[in-house]
Amino acid sequence: MPEKPSFAFDYKRENVALVRQTCLYVATKLGDLLDDLVVVGGLVPSLLIPDESLPEGEDVHIGTMDLDLGLSLALLDSKRYEDLTLRLYRADFKPDKNEEGNPTLQRWKITPATDLKVTVDFLIPPSLATDKGGDLRHIEKDFAAVITPGLHLAFQDKQKVSLKGLTLLGEKANREIWVCGPGAFVVLKALAFDQRGENKDAYDLYFVIRNYAGGVDDVCRCLSPLLKEVETKKALEILNRDFSEPDGVGPSRVALFQYGGPDADLQADVVGFTKELLTKCDRVT
Repeated sequence: MPEKPSFAFDYKRENVALVRQTCLYVATKLGDLLDDLVVVGGLVPSLLIPDESLPEGEDVHIGTMDLDLGLSLALLDSKRYEDLTLRLYRADFKPDKNEEGNPTLQRWKITPATDLKVTVDFLIPPSLATDKGGDLRHIEKDFAAVITPGLHLAFQDKQKVSLKGLTLLGEKANREIWVCGPGAFVVLKALAFDQRGENKDAYDLYFVIRNYAGGVDDVCRCLSPLLKEVETKKALEILNRDFSEPDGVGPSRVALFQYGGPDADLQADVVGFTKELLTKCDRVT
């Protein structure tokens, strides 16, 4: 996957809106396949925590520049991936290309009338002993997905969200889609931060822990059924290692993402919410 922009000011509102419209457009094309798909990645916070649900004066989520879709292994077992790729082609999607001009079979693109490129990245849980996170699972000759440890948790902790508005083609639509829940999201983002240390991953983590509707208690409630999973244990270790001190790499990168440099109040806030979550999860176990 391409590197994420490192600062909040790199995220343009028109790109963010297009990703949401892309998600709705894809949902209208993949209707009977949606139970085997779950939205993960940077679009999740704004879907779980709508702008209008935030207290007055609270900053809304900065958004994302691509759409990440997790595929269930059941989709492969039934070979319905053939129908998935056919519908993507019919919806004017095609594999993207990397900087060398080679097709990226795990990332598909569509170029709407605005000429802004919108991409969809496909992810899949490991299923073989030899699978390694970040490698590609080649599903068809022109379709692949990124092997993503912990992705199966997004199918355990997921929420159905109603997405309403305009598609990329300007059509009015309303669809219900599965979205990764806050517990699984924390796990996946912590694992991602461990692998690549992106400012945006640290920010996404903090935003969800701080702003999810029922507070830290509800994030912990969603995490509770996942606590015995190897990936969850590792994620909590990462949070404790990287987010438990104000000058730790996690809080520092949240501040760097939002303000371009250190911010003592923000970094202390990140630590406070992270420690609260870790304490509550520890009590559950």
